Amino acid sequence: MTTTLERPVNATPWAVTASNSRLVGGVASIAPAALTYLVSTVSTWPGLLLLLFVFLPLQVIAAAIAAVIIHGKRRVADAILDVLVYFAVALLTILLGSVVVSLFTNGSHALSLHFIVWDSSYVTPSTSLDYGGVGHAIVGTVVTVGVAMILAVPFALAIAIYLTETRGRMRGPVRFIVQSMSGLPSIVAGLFIYSMLILSGISPQTGLTGAFALALLMLPTVARMSEEVLKLVPSELRNAAVALGAPRRSAFFQVTFPAARTGLVTALLLGLARIMGETAPLIMTTVRTDHTNVNPFTGAMTTLPTFINAFVSDPHDTSQHRAWGAALVLFLMVGILFSIARVLTGSIKLRRK
Repeated sequence: MTTTLERPVNATPWAVTASNSRLVGGVASIAPAALTYLVSTVSTWPGLLLLLFVFLPLQVIAAAIAAVIIHGKRRVADAILDVLVYFAVALLTILLGSVVVSLFTNGSHALSLHFIVWDSSYVTPSTSLDYGGVGHAIVGTVVTVGVAMILAVPFALAIAIYLTETRGRMRGPVRFIVQSMSGLPSIVAGLFIYSMLILSGISPQTGLTGAFALALLMLPTVARMSEEVLKLVPSELRNAAVALGAPRRSAFFQVTFPAARTGLVTALLLGLARIMGETAPLIMTTVRTDHTNVNPFTGAMTTLPTFINAFVSDPHDTSQHRAWGAALVLFLMVGILFSIARVLTGSIKLRRK
């Protein structure tokens, strides 16, 4: 004869466990913050040091103890990793948010329609913000970055195609050179162009020499990202195209390239983001002017980074506001660029569907 044990209707043992878990988790979250506040009242440490050397260690210890109480020793490592990840994300979010807030707070004093359109002709450090602007610097940035993109992108794509679509003997050395160029300091690129083209007398300091320096920085970023994107295209697509009788060149341009087009656009944007705010190479290879110049082959040319560098060191408040305004314009330009790219890549995906 077998007996069946019936569970009581109101038996919910997991409710007690869940309640204890919430209690322990709450204490583990509140206690480190409370102890950090107490330490801050009796010490003169700045807030960042308190976060890194008081709050973070206490939070790690509290999370480890809570994990042992709730789940056992097997979850200690996971709890510590969660704390470190959440702390890093929160810290980076706060830092990025403070930068954005500072840009809009300080740059809004100078930002206006005439500030974007006018140049800085006849503007002195003490001139009112009602006069002058960064129109010439915006034009110079677009021209210089555009020429750099024209110079770098074809070579970068050719390198990526060579590394992924061929089996040449030079693949190893080429990849090594591209990886080495990725760590090239921007000032070294500027010095290289300065010594090769300017000191040698081949070319004066123009927008073109600045574009050459920016192209050296953009090329490895686009090449490496394009290589990784092309590697993500399934080899079955290439093999199927070749098996159907298509030459390798046609297989690449009709199968591989369309499949990787969205990723290649992303690689291009990362390359642009790499050079948009570079100042050191442009200081070495260009000359700043207060007038608008659209010809990169002759004359001085101002970009937004060199404009910011020139005005941020001036003690006058109006010059400081102009520098912050130019920084805000540069930030908005990059934001608009990425927004356009997202729209384009989204439309490409919709057409594929």
